[in-house]
Amino acid sequence: MNAIRALAAALFFASAAHAQTIPAGDYHQHVFSAADIAMIGPSAGLVPLDADQLVPLLDAAGIRRAVLLSIAYMAGSPSREVDDELAKVRMENDWTAAQAARYPGRLIAFCSFNPLKAYALAELERCANTPGLDHGIKLHIGNSDVQLDDPAHVARLRQVFAAANAHGMAIVIHLRANIGRKRPYGAAQARTFLDQVLPAAPDVVVQVAHFAGSGPGYDDPPAQAAMAVLADAVENHDPHANNLWFDVASIVDRDIRPETAALVVKLIRQVGVGRVLYGTDSAQGANLRPRESWAAFRKLPLSPAEFAHIAANVPPYFPEPP
Repeated sequence: MNAIRALAAALFFASAAHAQTIPAGDYHQHVFSAADIAMIGPSAGLVPLDADQLVPLLDAAGIRRAVLLSIAYMAGSPSREVDDELAKVRMENDWTAAQAARYPGRLIAFCSFNPLKAYALAELERCANTPGLDHGIKLHIGNSDVQLDDPAHVARLRQVFAAANAHGMAIVIHLRANIGRKRPYGAAQARTFLDQVLPAAPDVVVQVAHFAGSGPGYDDPPAQAAMAVLADAVENHDPHANNLWFDVASIVDRDIRPETAALVVKLIRQVGVGRVLYGTDSAQGANLRPRESWAAFRKLPLSPAEFAHIAANVPPYFPEPP
């Protein structure tokens, strides 16, 4: 089936190389429940956003598919105290799945949680056995304050990766360490991830969000250093990188500097356009909406064929159309 997808992608980008392309999917999106917005508080400037509000934004960009990455991990952030934390994590995961179910064949949901929490493996198991949440998991290293310099944290991540792998669940990971707490991040942490964490999930897609950064924008030298390690691993056929994919959610904005744009293009070509997934990130606040985000991405100095190939990519975890 993957061979058929690859052939379809090749035919698509070959025929569309000289035409305006649109992404086959938005593989990094979020929805926000009213309960989650209340928990986060007004200072974040976020508002509830459900699938019925998101889909018109996708329609405006011509995008047919999207992955809704649950933000349940926010309930487990060490930066906040949450009553009935596990109940809120489960509620947010279930709500996200219900939003995706409103648009079957078009939207899918990934569940999420703080991987360091005592309930993490149990919630993964529950998601794996819950229709609509069994596609994959979203981990947010920064929000969960996972530190790749801490052997206990690395061991825990390995457990979570191994459990996801055992259930055939893809993994989307926001690898960027916590910025507010100034956690170490860069080449060394990327090597730890590559050498010690990835081997625990050899059979499933591992999608590195934001090109190992956070967005909006990509003027983040530690993220660039981390991504360089992963790109080198792909280029040199490191077996630990066999199933790595990379999304570009929110790293290219309207005001991207030419030197940053050139670096993004270099990294895209280094990992290969076949591993790059389009993503918008949340349609909240000052973040670009899908149509505007894709337009900004199109300003990168890539060839028409390269844009068409990226636009046509569909990750193996996304179900075949009915």
